[in-house]
Amino acid sequence: MDSKFINILIVEDNPDHIIFTKEALEENGVVHEIYVVEDGQEALDYLYQKGKYIDKEKSPRPGLILLDIKLPKVDGMEVLRQLKSDPDLKSIPVILLTTSSRDEEIAEGYLCGANSYVTKPVNLDEFIEKIRNIKLYWVITNSLPK
Repeated sequence: MDSKFINILIVEDNPDHIIFTKEALEENGVVHEIYVVEDGQEALDYLYQKGKYIDKEKSPRPGLILLDIKLPKVDGMEVLRQLKSDPDLKSIPVILLTTSSRDEEIAEGYLCGANSYVTKPVNLDEFIEKIRNIKLYWVITNSLPK
């Protein structure tokens, strides 16, 4: 697989944020596939290929995860903790993408192993621009593990 084409897993429960994030990532075709799960338990099922995600062809390992913090069922910080404590999954870069800019959450995110913490702006144009910048750095500029 060309390093510029990666699978991205979006873990987000807000339907509008899912749409805007996917659209911004899909611009210029520099992503292989985008997968979306809408709560923390579903994210863990996807990453551990359980339940409806047992088929590796339909739920391949992501090269990058965009993870919201405030999620139903299992919150994003717990997903991050489990992911980063697993030797098979901890190398996957995780960007916490959230509306919270609280210093405590930012610090906790990094302590739990986040590779980046990005605050979602309320303004749609700013939100899309932040996603474009994430893509520019994490997908185009940065070298990701395979």
